[in-house]
Amino acid sequence: MKISVDDNHLYTLSETQKKVIKDYVHEDIFEEDMKRRLNWVLMHIYDQSFKRIKNEWEPKLKASGVAMIPTDNDAFAQLVFSHPEYKNRKQRDQRSM
Repeated sequence: MKISVDDNHLYTLSETQKKVIKDYVHEDIFEEDMKRRLNWVLMHIYDQSFKRIKNEWEPKLKASGVAMIPTDNDAFAQLVFSHPEYKNRKQRDQRSM
C-alpha cells in the first residue's frame, strides 16, 4: 500500500506491516479502513485548526468592523486569510524570534 499526497509518494506499507495490521483489521476491509483512518486524521486536524481560527478571528473581525461574517467554513477562512493582520504559523513563529 502506497500513500501519496499531491502525487508525492510519502510512505509505503511493507507486506509485513500490512499483515501485522491485518491481524487487527479484517483483510476484506483493510484498504477501505486504512483510507478511512487517514481521512479521519486529516479531517480531525482540519476541524481543530478551523475551530482555533474561528475562535480567534470571529471577535477580531467584528472589532475591525466586518458586518457580515460568512457561515460557510471556506468563505470564513478566506475572509480571515485576506485580512491584513492575518499571519500563518510560519509568519507568527518568525515574528516571535
